[in-house]
Amino acid sequence: MPLMSTPVRIAILGATGNVGRALLTTLDERQFPVGEIYALASKKSAGRAVAFGDRELSIIDVATFDFTKVDLVLASAGAETTKEYAAKITDAGAIIVDNSSAFRMDEQVPLVVPEVNPGALDVRPPKGIVANPNCSTIQMVTALKPLHDAATITRIVVSTYQSVSGSGKQAMDELFEQTKGFYTTQTVEPAQFTKQIAFNVIPPLSTNLPL
Repeated sequence: MPLMSTPVRIAILGATGNVGRALLTTLDERQFPVGEIYALASKKSAGRAVAFGDRELSIIDVATFDFTKVDLVLASAGAETTKEYAAKITDAGAIIVDNSSAFRMDEQVPLVVPEVNPGALDVRPPKGIVANPNCSTIQMVTALKPLHDAATITRIVVSTYQSVSGSGKQAMDELFEQTKGFYTTQTVEPAQFTKQIAFNVIPPLSTNLPL
């Protein structure tokens, strides 16, 4: 799918989350050709404001939004939310670029890292959905691509250490509160995680949040 030079009508699904806010900031900083832009989230967030450059966008309840108003949906609201609204979005003619795990293993959905396989977007994706890998994979394959081109890689052994931010705002708040409590000798009580996360590394199976 060639880079669009005309203004693009965009919706950010999950606009109140950390990634959604970062998407808004990046679109503004990169001077992406945004036509109309809409900030979408759940009903409980409707009416709240999020920043887009020097503007404020009012959050719209995704359940009531008319997706024929947009060309592109940048989704970072979790796999279940993407699955719930995918058909509604694509039936309206928009393309989804999804940041969750919802469609990463779907053979009809291109899994794209622009620095590695931009050709996957030369045509409209069959289902109208584009997926991206998780954060550790993106940075790894970006570095490995030129090595693979020079000398074919046949096997990779990977160990990753995931940041708390990947589990969302509540997990980040817990890290902050536990760190503050550690230095003030307060009792540290885990809530989002099964163990203390401050100054700690927790194996994936011992956390109640998806990585």
